[in-house]
Amino acid sequence: MTDQFEEEHDSQPLVEHLTELRDRLMKGVGSIFIVFIALIYFARDIYNFVAQPLMQALEGTSTMIATDVTATFLTPFKLTFFVAVFIAMPVLLYQIWAFIAPALYRNEKRLAKPIFASSIILFYVGIAFAYFIVLPPIFMFFNAITPEDVALMPDITTFLNLVIKLFFAFGLAFEIPVVTVILVTAGIISPDGLAQKRPYVVVACFVIAMLMTPPDVVSQSMLAFPMWGLFEIGIFFGRLAIKNRPPQDPQDDDTTNDDDIATDKATSAITLSGKHTDH
Repeated sequence: MTDQFEEEHDSQPLVEHLTELRDRLMKGVGSIFIVFIALIYFARDIYNFVAQPLMQALEGTSTMIATDVTATFLTPFKLTFFVAVFIAMPVLLYQIWAFIAPALYRNEKRLAKPIFASSIILFYVGIAFAYFIVLPPIFMFFNAITPEDVALMPDITTFLNLVIKLFFAFGLAFEIPVVTVILVTAGIISPDGLAQKRPYVVVACFVIAMLMTPPDVVSQSMLAFPMWGLFEIGIFFGRLAIKNRPPQDPQDDDTTNDDDIATDKATSAITLSGKHTDH
């Protein structure tokens, strides 16, 4: 009976954590659903806005086509869902933060808050960079190199897949400074150690750009060079984070709890009683 009671008592915190995780996941999914319902009426307008860089490149020469009968409905519908995920991203990240925050020390929470805010901002900056800076020259390039006897008429579904892939690629690429600062502040690697690995990072940037973008030098370079620059920015802020790191507050050490204090007192009492017995 005692063993069974102890097992039930030990499993209770795990059940509570899983329940909290489920609730927070439901809130995140619910936020996506609410935004999606609010945007579904504007699905065609959203698609026209996203397709603006391509339509400007094709202006006067060609237009987009739909090779599937259902694509005219499903493609804007799919794009609206991804837009809802992008808009609800702060809510999703907040739910993750709220779940792991109780396990962090006070000084870790002070560091995690600006990292959390900057990760959201950089994600949106990466998407905006892809839409306003990257997409127009890419589409202009493909339209310019099209042979005269060939009509460039992109399929709307293929176009959407390419755009979503680029949005995610640039959104995640702009998180490089955040990842770099986390690695440095966690003591996994030093800023000088990252600087020494710069040649390997540059090669990795071009390899990732080659895998994440269309097979042309323009789009690959427009992802690789910003990734390299963001890596250098991460090293800079990593040095600042170490330089301005606050001293360790003894109250932040949550590992010293009442059970540990009680254990230390019991050990001291046993030691003293042993000494008295020897005398």
